[in-house]
Amino acid sequence: MTTPLTLETLTQSKIHLIGGEKGGVGKSMVARLLAQYFIDHAMPFVGYDTDRSHGALLRYYAGYASPVLADRYEALDTIVESAAEQPGRRVLVDLAAQTHAPLVKWMDESGVLDLADVNGMSIYYWHVMDAGRDSVDLLARLLDQFGARLRYVLVRNQIRGDDFSQLDKSGEQVRAMAFGAQVITLKHLHDPVVQKIDASNASFWSARNNTDKGGPGLGLMERQRLKMWLAHAMAEIDTVPV
Repeated sequence: MTTPLTLETLTQSKIHLIGGEKGGVGKSMVARLLAQYFIDHAMPFVGYDTDRSHGALLRYYAGYASPVLADRYEALDTIVESAAEQPGRRVLVDLAAQTHAPLVKWMDESGVLDLADVNGMSIYYWHVMDAGRDSVDLLARLLDQFGARLRYVLVRNQIRGDDFSQLDKSGEQVRAMAFGAQVITLKHLHDPVVQKIDASNASFWSARNNTDKGGPGLGLMERQRLKMWLAHAMAEIDTVPV
């Protein structure tokens, strides 16, 4: 079901934190998809990358992203200030592994959630998950910390495995949904396609449309697989009031 673009959706500033704490679950892939979604839908946004060494937003969407240090309050303050500066702006934050603790400390000691409510901003936490037990345990910890105070999007990332039985049996997804969480699925994308896109530092738009030798070098059928995967991924994001 596609979320309609209401006046509130278009004029309310929103902060999208792309997390999951665990490394290698696909957080940066989701951040890149959201960046491309905002571009495709002409939604004004700014991106922040907390990964000092392999920042994906800085690599693939350099014109929209800036680095931010998760261990400095002054740097993290920029996230909220960017959302407040322009009504309707989206702020996209790609959280590197091991940034959850300083982020939570900043949010708690700065009253970020209360400030967002007062100023009419929404904060979304995209919990990106692989099929492992660690992702379930991290989700439980996230829900224990914030309860219903955050808007959650659970991303079942099949690129990192498609057996989510541990999550289903744990009851944590049900608990998250009781807090209003939305659940989306990111299908598996053929590994060679992912590798070629990553090797060329290409945006998804470039990878989908660029047939030049200087591009990712995807063959006709590889571009077709990418187009189908992107169509499904964007339809999943459509269900979230981004």
